[in-house]
Amino acid sequence: MSLAKNVAGADIPLLPKTESNTRENKLLILRAVFNVSTSIIGAGIMSVPATLKVLGVIPAFVLIVLIALLVDISVDFMLRFTYAGESKTYAALMNESFGKIGSVAVQISVMITNLGCLIMYLIIIGDVLSGQGEHLGVLQEWFGIHWWNSRNFAILFIVLFVMLPLVLYRRIESLWLSSALAVLLAIVFVVICSVMAITEILKGKTVSPRMLPQMDNGTSFFNLFTAVPVIVTAFTFHFNVHPIGTELGKPAAMSSAVKISLVLCAAIYFSIGIFGYLLFGDSIMPDILVNFDKSSGTSAISSLLNDIVRLSYAFHLMLVFPLLNFSLRANIDELVFPKKPFLATDTKRFVPLSLVLLAFSYVAAIFIPSIWYIFQFMGSTAGVCIAFIFPGAICLRDVHGISSRKDKIIAVIMIVQAVVTSLVTIGTNIYNMSGNRS
Repeated sequence: MSLAKNVAGADIPLLPKTESNTRENKLLILRAVFNVSTSIIGAGIMSVPATLKVLGVIPAFVLIVLIALLVDISVDFMLRFTYAGESKTYAALMNESFGKIGSVAVQISVMITNLGCLIMYLIIIGDVLSGQGEHLGVLQEWFGIHWWNSRNFAILFIVLFVMLPLVLYRRIESLWLSSALAVLLAIVFVVICSVMAITEILKGKTVSPRMLPQMDNGTSFFNLFTAVPVIVTAFTFHFNVHPIGTELGKPAAMSSAVKISLVLCAAIYFSIGIFGYLLFGDSIMPDILVNFDKSSGTSAISSLLNDIVRLSYAFHLMLVFPLLNFSLRANIDELVFPKKPFLATDTKRFVPLSLVLLAFSYVAAIFIPSIWYIFQFMGSTAGVCIAFIFPGAICLRDVHGISSRKDKIIAVIMIVQAVVTSLVTIGTNIYNMSGNRS
């Protein structure tokens, strides 16, 4: 073993840094990057192109970068206070600062956000495979309309043969391979959109995107705020910080994994945003998958690419599902059975809870045709609480005395911007909904 001299001249043995240890650390970080990135990239990617139509390219890029930076800071707050104390979950972290009220607030917010997302994922998968209303799904376009490719049966098949095996994994680290595939599918989605957009540019069939927002009526300014919760929701993964970080077991490695994931996801979001906007212009829908539907009028796009785009994203959501289900299941168990042993070690609780959540998500996806408005309100309420308000409040409470003056200033700014944009967004959405009804 090699030796080094300290300041007093004594010999100090250096721990050998073997190549295998370095490789193992890189592999651990890579697995964490896949799980974090998959937790981030869910259904939010489909709404990002529409935010460019609302904001313009430059403000949208600034917003994506700003939200990514604030998310990195908020996660840093969570990690620092987690390692300074003894908390193993997000709810326990809030319990250290605010007691039972704090932990319950986190658990309810995670349950609202994640359960809503899981239901929406199944709705989207059903839309892609079996269509909705006058829009045909991929299976119906390929094979015609039959009982076995109906919406109810197609979603049930996916739930039983794709979702169920994945949600029964006891450790979140075990999902890293499916997460890697999910990230790859998201990249495929972006690459296909970029190729299609470049092809249309070469043909001269695209229009120049707006660099800045177009203020053409009295409510346009307030409509700009509706883009913020979309991006916030697209970057919200804080409910999986503790499960991934605890299994990783290395604070520095988790911090690195988060930063790498945020850069990767920000690049994916802006890429799909700009190429999707170039491809469809002002006709782009809040759900970009609708623009790829054959019956939506995009005849210039080949049928094969339509199907590849829609299927790649449907499979992506199938692989994101177990990660969100993991934290949802853990928070419900922690709320209902706070004194019971760790959920993964108790089969009598783990299996029934997993089956109940999966069955409830399926039934809700069948009977709820669309939850887009609910999803907008989730991003404006529970989403901003999980991503910004709770981490900022933990920093301000500072039960371990580790927050600097700069940390507290940033925390105040984080909370204020979250509250203001949420209130404006909720008010604007209510106004728009009432206007549409009238």
